[in-house]
Amino acid sequence: MNNARFHTPSADPIRIGMIVPSSNVTMEKEVPLLFKARESALPETFSFHSSRVRMKHVSPEELLAMNAQADRAALELADASIDVALYACLVAIMAEGPGAHRRSEARIKSSLEEAGNPAPVITSAGALVDTLQDLNAGRVGLIAPYLPALTGKVCHYLGEEGIEVVSAQSLSVADNEAVGRLNPVNLLGLLDNIPHDVDAIVLSACVQMPSLAVLAEAEKQTGIRIVTAASATVFQTLKRLGLEPGIRGYGSLLKGIHIEQPVIIYTSRREVLCIGLRKS
Repeated sequence: MNNARFHTPSADPIRIGMIVPSSNVTMEKEVPLLFKARESALPETFSFHSSRVRMKHVSPEELLAMNAQADRAALELADASIDVALYACLVAIMAEGPGAHRRSEARIKSSLEEAGNPAPVITSAGALVDTLQDLNAGRVGLIAPYLPALTGKVCHYLGEEGIEVVSAQSLSVADNEAVGRLNPVNLLGLLDNIPHDVDAIVLSACVQMPSLAVLAEAEKQTGIRIVTAASATVFQTLKRLGLEPGIRGYGSLLKGIHIEQPVIIYTSRREVLCIGLRKS
């Protein structure tokens, strides 16, 4: 039973701000698709507002340079009075070492606050960690488009958060634009390589690698909870906004699980609607 009144539906959509790598074309497809799927069943509506940060090749040098641009992108999003900010590059954060998503989120939040828009911040790296922990997924299989060295950084990062990656598959695609052109159907053929006793499978450890089209089929095929960088990002965004997931057709995660936590809910003009507890 909910103990708080959540975001009140209105004519003004909830504003989702997105910091997007310049070569990423998948986040602006998959994330809005999931929110629009929710709109078909529940009253809240959403709008999407992007600022881009430069990155073409998934290399440590370009990832670090891209992260340095995030504060500038956050200031641009603040001008749109967003309700929540999403930073969508999982490996860029994880490549900076253990706990980097917390530092990144705090830095971006500080930039937003300085601009007068104290919106919550979610990184795809933090969203994946938090979602796997919410699911008590201590052992996972993972598929990533990166070169093996970067996939190794992702596995190490998750390990530092108490999540053991027992099976990791690297597709070894360094060109980020090429990652966005990968056929998600091919992911299904990799599922047999993952042990059947894992707690969850990260079907796409990258918001640029398309996966939503086969998410439900992968879960049906394996009988194991399937998570992607995009689905985790949307799941944690809805939690932060105090909204039930209620998204059907994209796996069991987005239908909702029960986790009680404190929340503070704002209008798009940053007025507090409620403070309380919710179960998502």
